Amino acid sequence: MQEYHVLVIGAGLAGMRAALEAHKQGARVALMSKVHPVRSHSNAAQGGINAALTDRGDRWEDHAYDTVKGSDWLGDQDAIEVMCKEAGQELISLEHMGVIFNRDEQGRLGTRAFGGQRRARTFFVADITGQAILHVMYEQILKSGIALFEEWFCTDLVVENGRCVGCVAMEIRTGRVAFIPARTVILATGGLGRVFEPSTNALICTGDGMALAYRAGVPLMDMEMVQYHPTTLKGSGVLITEGARGEGAYLLNKDGERFMARYAPTMMELASRDVVSRAEMTEIAEGRGVDGCVLLDCRHLGEKKIRERLSQIYEIGLDFAGVDITKEPIPIRPGMHYQMGGIKTDIWGRCWDPQGKWQGVEGLFAAGECACVSVHGGNRLGANSLLDTVVFGRRAGATAAQWAQDKPLPTLNDAHWVQKTETRIRTLLARENNGDTVARIRWEMGTTMDQFLGVFREQEGMEQALRTLRQLRQRYNKVSVRDKGRTFNTALIFALELDYMLECAEAIVRSGLERKESRGAHYRRDFPKRDDANWLKHILLYWRGENDPPTITYLPVTITQWPPEKRVY
Repeated sequence: MQEYHVLVIGAGLAGMRAALEAHKQGARVALMSKVHPVRSHSNAAQGGINAALTDRGDRWEDHAYDTVKGSDWLGDQDAIEVMCKEAGQELISLEHMGVIFNRDEQGRLGTRAFGGQRRARTFFVADITGQAILHVMYEQILKSGIALFEEWFCTDLVVENGRCVGCVAMEIRTGRVAFIPARTVILATGGLGRVFEPSTNALICTGDGMALAYRAGVPLMDMEMVQYHPTTLKGSGVLITEGARGEGAYLLNKDGERFMARYAPTMMELASRDVVSRAEMTEIAEGRGVDGCVLLDCRHLGEKKIRERLSQIYEIGLDFAGVDITKEPIPIRPGMHYQMGGIKTDIWGRCWDPQGKWQGVEGLFAAGECACVSVHGGNRLGANSLLDTVVFGRRAGATAAQWAQDKPLPTLNDAHWVQKTETRIRTLLARENNGDTVARIRWEMGTTMDQFLGVFREQEGMEQALRTLRQLRQRYNKVSVRDKGRTFNTALIFALELDYMLECAEAIVRSGLERKESRGAHYRRDFPKRDDANWLKHILLYWRGENDPPTITYLPVTITQWPPEKRVY
């Protein structure tokens, strides 16, 4: 297999942005994805991308403050400053690539309001912003001639003497296993949403990159911070964009009351997501819900605006709930949506720290949802995720390309690594049917996580979740794959993914048990207050093997110019 300077694993927005930048720097780049690139989960981002443009009278400092406050002061402010300073240029770059953003009445780029922000700075393409950017980015990938490994599944990162030197992957179409040597590897594998059930995430969001990096020696940071989006559709859990509330939609309880006035009297429905989700769950728990939900009312926006700016959720309402949102409110409730924690990186995407404050693996980078840089801290603001992918994807691509220039690969034993994966797959396929299934274990894991690690948490519930996960791990180690073939064996892929998901789930629980306070999305009924004196710090987990608990360490939160304040909306 050909050697690459930069191998990017994951072809969503972070991965493609990283690949394009590394290619621009002159590196020999390959892009690998377990699905066709435009099926990546970035496709599902609906509402928009944030940027503070100075010609609108906005300031990056205001965007940064809103992000710090949204994070409940757990976000590292040096990283937040980078993201907010570079947002405007990245937005213009996307437009130059060919993204056709919505315009306002004067023909300028249009904006809409989003939660937790004091002014409208979210640029959008109707309610299909992620899809629009993803397709344009893929066109740029094709134009560049970057090598593509489509429908290849990464099974292992190859680490020699503390340096990542490539990966082992399986071509899903044939079942062929190959070692792909690379001077640097960038993980851009997205989130872990399907560790929870239900979730707004695609079925492919299985935490692959986080588990791969964790086992390779990179710490996972702030894994307890799991975002529940306030508006997911009853039953299916399909996302209903925050853009609806940004355009002015109301949240109502069974009495027709805009209940957010009690929880966030200034920002109302546009408070931060963690605040709105807790408010909704409180309404439901206290008997003011409607069949386990509350209602999102768009009727007063008018049919013209809904069809122009919210066309996708109009169709989702009809198709999945039988509700015409121009004529009646739609039932929604909080649902798992985003993972704020992930692979610890610095602002250049490096999974290791040259200053030695935390460990890691040289040559390995990460960007996007799988990474924790950390710009989202305890709670991500809507429309900051797309910005995160393109800003830190670009920075990781540039840094990896530069780092690879004078770092030739050592002599490698390709056959050893391929044989290791082959043995693992053959062992899995050789198991006899014991009546258990991968799907059943995955469902029990997901519903357990939703029950005990959802909007509200407490010690006893998280301990129960940990016991359940340990039992599920034992069952996983015995479960069989009924399709024994190697050609496009999706049952085998699901089994391999479940291994990663169980690893991520346990990391979330252990980190949740460790943080004995409430901050952002991590709300503990047994510790309901934020505790800056003891917990204004990051939690890092280091893998020690399948049967041993991780080593836990801490890092201080980086504060540059916004000391902690009381957080009210």
